Order: sequence, then C-alpha cells, then structure tokens
Amino acid sequence: MTWRTDPVLTGGRRSSGTHRLGVAAVAFAFWVTMAGTTAPTALYPLYGERFGFSPMTVTVIFAVYAMGVVAGLLVFGRVSDQVGRRPVLVAATLLAAGAAGVFLAADSLGALLTARVMSGFAAALVTGAATAALTELLPPGGRTPAPMVALGANMGGLACGTLLAGVLADGMATPLRSPWVVMLVLSVIGLVGVAVTPETAAHRSALTLRPQPLRIPVEIRADFLRAAMAAGAGFAVLGVLTAVSGLFLGTVLHEPGHALAGGVVFTAFACTALGQLTVRRFRPATALPTACAGLIVAAALIATAMATGTLAPLLIGAAANGLATGIALGHGIGSIAARSAPEHRGATVSTFFALLYSLLAVPAIGVGVLIRATSLRPAGEVFSGVVALLALVVLLSLVRTRGPGRPDVSGGDARP
Repeated sequence: MTWRTDPVLTGGRRSSGTHRLGVAAVAFAFWVTMAGTTAPTALYPLYGERFGFSPMTVTVIFAVYAMGVVAGLLVFGRVSDQVGRRPVLVAATLLAAGAAGVFLAADSLGALLTARVMSGFAAALVTGAATAALTELLPPGGRTPAPMVALGANMGGLACGTLLAGVLADGMATPLRSPWVVMLVLSVIGLVGVAVTPETAAHRSALTLRPQPLRIPVEIRADFLRAAMAAGAGFAVLGVLTAVSGLFLGTVLHEPGHALAGGVVFTAFACTALGQLTVRRFRPATALPTACAGLIVAAALIATAMATGTLAPLLIGAAANGLATGIALGHGIGSIAARSAPEHRGATVSTFFALLYSLLAVPAIGVGVLIRATSLRPAGEVFSGVVALLALVVLLSLVRTRGPGRPDVSGGDARP
C-alpha cells in the first residue's frame, strides 16, 4: 500500500476556486451518469414501435440495467478505494458516454440491451466513487454537507434524466436521436470535468477484482431485513413505474406525450430524495412504520389508477411511494451506519443496495409476465396488492416486536 497526501485534502495549497470546481465536476458527473440510466424510460414506447417488441421485452430491458448495477456493486464496489476516485469516475462517465452513443446508433434489441448493461456498470462505479470523493472534498461541518450533495446528484439525475428525454422527444423531429445527442454531450462534459479534477483518495492499494461477499451482521439482521423489505417494496414500484409508465399512459389513458411519462418517474424519484431528507424528522422507532403505511397508501392509489384509468391517482401514488421509499432507505442506511462494526460497514451497505436493486429488477419482469398473460391493468392491480401485502407484513412485524412494554430495537438514532 502506498500513501500520499493530496493538496485537496490538506487544504493549504489549493485555491477555494479549484476546490469548488472539483465539487461541481464530481457532482455533475454523478448527476449525468444517473440521468443516463433513466433517460430511456420515456422512449420505451417508441422503441417498441420501431423494433416491434412487447411490454414483456421492455421490462427485461429495464431489468438488465438493474442486474448490471448489482453485478457492478458486488465486483467493483471497492475499486475506488484501491485505485483512487478519479480513475473510477473517468471510467464511469466514459461508460455513460458510451451507453449514450450505443443508444444513439441502436438498430436492434441487442444494442439496447448492451447500452443498458453499460449504464448499469456506470451507475455502480459512479455511486461509490462520487460519494467518497464528495465526502473528501466537503469536510464535516461545512455549509453544504457531502451526503446532501451526493443525494441531490444521485436522485436528481434519476429524476431529471427521464424528464429531459421526454421533453426532447416531444419537442424534436428525431425523438430517438435528439435525447441521446444531448446525453452524449453532457456525458463528455462530465468526463472532461472529472479527468481534470485532483485525486482525493489519501491512500491506494493493489487492485483486486473479485465478487464482494454479501454480509448481514447477526446483531442487526432482523432490523436489516425489515428495512430492506420495506425499501425494496418501494424500489419494486419505482422499477415498474420506470419500465411501464409510458405504456400505461399511452394505451390506457391515451396520453402519448413522452414528457408526461417522464414527469411520472421524475415525481417518484424526486420524492424519494425528499423522503431521505425528511427521515431526520422521525424518531428511529417511527420511521419504518411510517414508511410502511406510506407504501400501502401508495399501492392503493396506483391500483386505483389502474382500475379507473385516471392520471391523478398515479401521480399522487408515485409521490407517496417516493416519500415512503426515501424514508425507509434513509432509515436503513442510518441504522446500518450506526450499528454495524466499522470493518464490515461497507460490505453491509453493499449488501443492502444489492438487495434493493434486485427488487428493482425482478418484480418488473414479473409484471411483464403478468401483462403478457392478462393485460396491463390487471397486472398493475395484482402487483400493487403484492407491494401492499409486503409492506403490511413488515408493519405487523414492527408492531409485534415493538409492542407495549417492549424496548425499541432500532439501535438508537438511525439518521443517515
């Protein structure tokens, strides 16, 4: 292992202007990489028309991305600790630019699948590296906390990518090309930015690429699984909304506008970020029950939208699901950070996100199978019922565990 001291970390030899540019470059690269992962959402109906594939195929395309994130987290999750933040950020934005280029030139289903895998790896690489770099660039106690910047870049990118693509698809003459030209240009700007940003990692080690074992510490297993089930239920809804919102709006509501489909997903992810911020206002013992109740309400609203073919319950349900998911996610990460042994904390967090992204992917495929066997509306109603049932199971488990006279087992303040 070799040790080095970077002027960014010591703070004495870098100007504040360079420091601010570094923060802006890393945050922008994070934002644009995540934006590229949701940009296809508003375009799926157009791809279906062009290549003649079914809703089932759309859910598979989406699931390929999510499983690429899981694989990337497990294999590349520690790479930025070994080789430094900047090389990993360069690789992530390069993959994001490459994915945009493949989408731009796509002439087959295989090209779409390739681009989605690239997007998944890019998201897996950028998440850990950018968060760590921002933490090192923005020391504790500053005016703008690093977790808040990372959250804004991450969820802001997920929210804005689909909305930007939808607006461009509606307003430009080449709806399957213009969004990707813009995403490619933005990704190249992000690539240049991180390429000239100083390294922030204080030490390096030898590069080892091997799957990171999943780890759930025994001492927090019950709370870990409850938080993962609740947040995972919310992620499942996010995945299905991302995969089939355009199809629902076009075939059931007869609203073909791509910006509207992007707006639904934007609402869901923006409220997820808001939920992560509001978790600080809850006591640890009440955060997860509140999230479960919110998930049940959201599932009921989405089922109502499916049954009645109306837009308002879908939008409100997307917002409610985002808020509840954000609360469950923030509580889960905070609990892991507070109660895991430091030497196992990274592996535990990676396990948590690997489970969440698996639940982002698998239910989307299940809904695709249901759509093929029945149709979109009954498939959405069945899926909403399963999500509500899962949230109810977690809620009942919490009530039984934390009933009258029983201690709070949340492990103290679980704020992220």
